Amino acid sequence: MEIKADTSVCIGAGMCALTVPEVFDQSEDEGTVLVLQPNPPQDKEAAVRRAVTLCPSGAISVV
Repeated sequence: MEIKADTSVCIGAGMCALTVPEVFDQSEDEGTVLVLQPNPPQDKEAAVRRAVTLCPSGAISVV
């Protein structure tokens, strides 16, 4: 699993960081998504997929 994030699409809702704070955070300057673990461990897969689903702007995806 590899996570991709498009900060130009991100609206800073923070659902990803709230759902999986070990994998996602938000930049202090713009509030946009930061991917802390682009290749998270398998035990985080379900939570990451949930975060992708919850993202209102579609800024994050799983490859």
